[in-house]
Amino acid sequence: MLRRRLLLATPALLAAPALHAQGAWPNRPVRIINPYAPGGTSDIVMRYLAAGMERAFGQPFVVENRPGAGGAVGTAAAAAAAPDGYTLLVTNTGPLAVSISMTPPPAYNAERSFSYITMFGGAPILCAVKGDGPIRTMAEYRAAAAARADAVSFGSSGVGSVGHLAGMLWAREAGVEMLHVPFRGASDAEQSIIGGNTTSLWNTVGAHTGGVQGGSIRGLAVTSEQRIGSVPNVPTIVEAGFPGSVASNWFLLAGPAGLSAEIVGRLRTHLAAAMAEPAARERWAAIGMVSLGDPSPAEITTFVMREATRWAPVVRAAQG
Repeated sequence: MLRRRLLLATPALLAAPALHAQGAWPNRPVRIINPYAPGGTSDIVMRYLAAGMERAFGQPFVVENRPGAGGAVGTAAAAAAAPDGYTLLVTNTGPLAVSISMTPPPAYNAERSFSYITMFGGAPILCAVKGDGPIRTMAEYRAAAAARADAVSFGSSGVGSVGHLAGMLWAREAGVEMLHVPFRGASDAEQSIIGGNTTSLWNTVGAHTGGVQGGSIRGLAVTSEQRIGSVPNVPTIVEAGFPGSVASNWFLLAGPAGLSAEIVGRLRTHLAAAMAEPAARERWAAIGMVSLGDPSPAEITTFVMREATRWAPVVRAAQG
């Protein structure tokens, strides 16, 4: 009888050390994949919040930059990771609402491959040129582009990024053709126009606030209906006469599909509190971010798919 009791108890005894070893999340470092090069808006936002997450959860939260294919490379890597809470993803409009309409499609599904956690906010796109260059207004920019096909080049954070598509959207409205030059990230695109290798850039305003404020680049327009506090002297695309080119890049945190509701809930609670702090609000305003509310994970999924529908015709036109 004693032997039978020991045998019956063995599975539980064997499982106990494994459960203990697994422990509560997180009991080891968490990596956050950023599918863009360092220096962009998603990098600025996530590195700021990651420091607070380390203090709140008692483990390192390490931002890992994995750029490529307009953000699709890093986003695919996150989608393929185990849904154990130790791989998260900070991403934006490009990989989730733009790349999925491209040919060939990326190795993930924006609706089914992710557990959406929280929305950080949105930011308009900046059109900028060299600070001491000859182009000073969007009217002059259009005139330069209209002189001949591909006379004006523009850089972005990659093929399929919102900057790429915003530039294409404006070119369609302006009736011009421009040469797109994809870069691995915001800083590379900015350095290219400073060095005179490309005429302009279209990219998230927050990634280039310092360049505009310092005068190394000149902002011609922001793709919003209202001016941005961090670059108040840059006119809106509506003021410049192109109301059909209003666009925004949004940023969110996600994990692989199947992430537990408990982990999602803990992250949402902490991040909601962190983003409500005055220091965070000031930082968001400084980089041109605006609030998009606090949608639930299900509402984020609906929002992403609605944005994908909106961008699909522009993507098809960009691919010819």
